Amino acid sequence: MATRKNAKPKPVPCPVCEGSGDVPRTVRVGRKRRAVGEQSGFCLNCLGTGVAPADGE
Repeated sequence: MATRKNAKPKPVPCPVCEGSGDVPRTVRVGRKRRAVGEQSGFCLNCLGTGVAPADGE
């Protein structure tokens, strides 16, 4: 099977969010700061794209 010369490599998923674009954050309440659940947060490493950022950018 012949390979294409101009084939683009697959993008590498972000190591922080594992390609989802979201990261879980623990929600803490009360004086003793007990954990009550999680909420979804925006991945600041890839800015929600799910693709690992390039080194030069």
